[in-house]
Amino acid sequence: MDLHGIDLNLLVAFDALIAERSVTRAGIRIGRTQPAMSAALSRLRALLNDELFVRGPDGLHPTMRALELAEPIGRALTDIQRTLEFRQVFDPTQSTATFAIGLAEHPAHLILPRLVARLRQDAPGVILQIRSFVHRDDAVTLLDDGEADVTIGVPPAPAGRILSQALFAERFVCVVRNGHPQADQPMTLDTFLELSHLLVSPENDNFGLVDAALSKQGLRRRLALTVPQMYAAPALVASSDLIATLMQGVVEASGRVAELRVMDPPLDLPSVQYNMAWHRRNDVHPAQKWFRSLIASLCV
Repeated sequence: MDLHGIDLNLLVAFDALIAERSVTRAGIRIGRTQPAMSAALSRLRALLNDELFVRGPDGLHPTMRALELAEPIGRALTDIQRTLEFRQVFDPTQSTATFAIGLAEHPAHLILPRLVARLRQDAPGVILQIRSFVHRDDAVTLLDDGEADVTIGVPPAPAGRILSQALFAERFVCVVRNGHPQADQPMTLDTFLELSHLLVSPENDNFGLVDAALSKQGLRRRLALTVPQMYAAPALVASSDLIATLMQGVVEASGRVAELRVMDPPLDLPSVQYNMAWHRRNDVHPAQKWFRSLIASLCV
């Protein structure tokens, strides 16, 4: 049978006729006139090559063919309605949806454990997929390609199709190992410039935020080591005489705080903002809104 010739409205009419066994009552059930229902029945008979309904003293009687079709057509119509229905309420406790989240290194350490715990508690059937990215613009690619429902990282370049919400900000601190010659001394700018520095650069640059701030004063620091993984830095500092300027949250989450001396930087450094981003096409979907709300609640 050529499905292109089937009008879905005919199946709706068939389902109503099965339920009501009357052309008039079936028309009332689905909001059609009696002539329209009679015409629909004629088309159904021609399409399926069967009488389908035979008139009797107490109404319409379905044929064997009609009875065979009643359950699968009713089930198909229910499935179609559920698929097309835009639900305004998302029930996480019953959902088996899959959500994909793109995470930069720091949010992966900071948020992911909390997110997994909350999902197991509030939405045990939900599946979580993790995507990683390094360069901030890679987050946009993940969203454009549909590989991530949301991403969390440093905000990418503005794009009208990408929406975002600020989640948290991180201030910078300087760290040296306990027992370092400068561990118990004030961290002046002169001392800062004399020390050998570890630079964390996920994008493999040799010029970071600290270097930009120093450059404005015509100053440079001495770089001894550059690493792309920010969570490797506290361990490296704890076992050397290097100094590193790191986000405070990284130091606190590293498990190395007891081995480090944490100090304020001797120069003004802006905080780093971390945003949650998503594609505009997902903005109003109830499940997506719930997922973003859950993530935001973990960052309060």
